[in-house]
Amino acid sequence: MKKIIFLLIVMVITLPRCMHAEELIHKGDMLDLQRCIDIALKRQPAIMAAQNTLKVNQSRIGQARANYYPQINWSSGYNHTYTSSPTIGIVRKGNPYNDYQSNVTLSQNIYDFEKTATQVKIQNLSTDSARLDLENISSQTVFNVKQAYFAILQAARNRDVASETVQQFQQHLNQAKGFFEVGTKPKFDVTKADVDLSNAKLNLIKMENALRIARVNLNNAVGVPDAPEYGIVDDFGFHKYQISFEDALKRAYLNRPDLQSTIAKREAAEKTIELQKKGYYPTLSGNASYGFSGQDFPIQEGWNVGATLTFPLFSGLSTKYQVEEARANLDVLRANEASMRQAIHLDVQQAYLNLQQASESITTTELTVRQANENLELANGRYASGVGSPIEVTDALVSFSNAKTAYSAALYDYKVAQSSMEKAMGMK
Repeated sequence: MKKIIFLLIVMVITLPRCMHAEELIHKGDMLDLQRCIDIALKRQPAIMAAQNTLKVNQSRIGQARANYYPQINWSSGYNHTYTSSPTIGIVRKGNPYNDYQSNVTLSQNIYDFEKTATQVKIQNLSTDSARLDLENISSQTVFNVKQAYFAILQAARNRDVASETVQQFQQHLNQAKGFFEVGTKPKFDVTKADVDLSNAKLNLIKMENALRIARVNLNNAVGVPDAPEYGIVDDFGFHKYQISFEDALKRAYLNRPDLQSTIAKREAAEKTIELQKKGYYPTLSGNASYGFSGQDFPIQEGWNVGATLTFPLFSGLSTKYQVEEARANLDVLRANEASMRQAIHLDVQQAYLNLQQASESITTTELTVRQANENLELANGRYASGVGSPIEVTDALVSFSNAKTAYSAALYDYKVAQSSMEKAMGMK
């Protein structure tokens, strides 16, 4: 019976997880880029950690506000006391007695020179920083997904190119065998075509493995390492991204969540200096209590109401050093903010230059593919007419394969460069 109950508990715990994972990706699904991003934003552990860090900071706002409200405590106690009065040679026994106490106390902060208000402002700024850190981690996650998504598209195209090259070398081998059988070509042509085919098959094996690795990387990027088999929508088209460097830099300074997080931390540090300085000022609080006390029942009731003014006369210079520490932390954050601005300028500049290079590379590789295709057609035609050599055909096939691979690489570089530009600008 206990075993059955245990199994039922395990099923209840694991069933929602299994259902959730199954709802994300089904076997045979076709995933586009946006769906991969949506899954990653739900499943990546780094995002979950940042979300919980945000909740921690939100709770600290409530903790800071708690000092606005009255504090009510209840205490109750009992003591049994026995006394003795020893004299020289004689011990006189005293009478034991009981002491009963029960009290309810109320305390209320009346005025603390806005210490509580400053603490609330600091926690609000810290929460804003945590929220921006979450956005920054989400932005990095989106970029990682894009990079892995485009990598799998590139790997798939390279695999297709390798497969097409195998078929072309197979056709060339069949053609060489036919020429050899009728005596118009030497055995060398057949042997070379056979070697070229083997090399093409070996390259196809490498491309297929590269595709499998790219799929593993995408699974890891979306946070589902054990995802079932699925398809990928081919969104590898070229659409030129138009933006000037000045506009990109302006957007980055305005939108980058890591910079905004650093600014929020710097503002919190400025408020912390104000808070530490308030340690020099007094606090005024009110208090009241109502309770019962006595040695025998019925015990007597009593109450009191009062106010307390606490003025820090000397605290071992702790307030002075706390202010100095807060100022030093502020200087650190100001330096971090300046460093962050420099890093953003570098990120935008590199992304912009990479985007320009990738755009020019696509234009060049497109032309190279057309030229290599024309060259291959000429080489095949010359060989078919009996005037070409097998080396000429091999070189043309390899050049055409390399040109198509280079074009896929240029498309990948452009997509990643565009994604880097969007990330550098802090686009959501």
